[in-house]
Amino acid sequence: MNKLIINACPLCDGKRMKRVMTCTDHYASGELFEVCSCEDCGFTFTQGAPVEAEIGRYYETPDYISHSDTRKGAMNAIYHQVRRYMLGRKARLVMKESHRKTGKLLDIGTGTGYFAHTMQQRGWQVEAVEKSPQARAFAYEHFGLEVKEPTALSELTPDTFDVITLWHVMEHLESLNDTWDRLHQLLNDKGTLIVAVPNCSSYDAEHYGADWAAYDVPRHLWHFTPGTIQPLASRHGFIMAARHPMPFDAFYVSMLSEKQLGHSHSFLRGMRVGTMAWLSSLAKKERSSSMIYVFRKKR
Repeated sequence: MNKLIINACPLCDGKRMKRVMTCTDHYASGELFEVCSCEDCGFTFTQGAPVEAEIGRYYETPDYISHSDTRKGAMNAIYHQVRRYMLGRKARLVMKESHRKTGKLLDIGTGTGYFAHTMQQRGWQVEAVEKSPQARAFAYEHFGLEVKEPTALSELTPDTFDVITLWHVMEHLESLNDTWDRLHQLLNDKGTLIVAVPNCSSYDAEHYGADWAAYDVPRHLWHFTPGTIQPLASRHGFIMAARHPMPFDAFYVSMLSEKQLGHSHSFLRGMRVGTMAWLSSLAKKERSSSMIYVFRKKR
């Protein structure tokens, strides 16, 4: 296996790295991966993950919900119920933050296409990109969406999109800085970039430590906090316009963490921790299990 070795911090270019913890891949392989951080700026990342050309097999499991759309088991049933609510919430957030009722939207990492389809139904012109062939096939079969492969990003016309969305996608992308540069090129000058990522400084992340399900090694390469994603965006010509907590993520991630730990009554245990995490985020939204960040181009 060819490994992705991070020798310089993608955020500050620092070269002093330290190991923070060792996490287990609970989905596909059972392998152990190190999570490290930069001693200069605190940016956290997975060290030694498979390179992009070889990581595909780590997604090839029916349990990987964003690609397979499985409804097997209580956790995935809950995921689908919450997603139905969140699709409407995401659509409203896009329209509120972009100050537009319709426009041209690019959804990167669209998965099985539910969000892209939701925006099309609301009158938006949508381009969608997804790496997984199975997810692209699902999106076409169920929604008639012609989802493009990631290579299509290099072929899209610059300054074209009113909104670009990445819902729990940025943490997967190997070419982190190149991606931010391309987003800046594709977004028009008055456009809105919306990025949702897990928050490894959240209450539930601190509670579960290396067993926090949202570390999701090796698929998650980058582990963001409010304090690291803002300077990363600034480095590429963006300013943060808003940030929003994702309160339901704490419940799902906590239940999944309990399940992975093999605890009995994982649903109830997860609900208890999720409730504590939710209350923590009410007091301080930067403690939310996941965060939605809204960016605009610097003027």
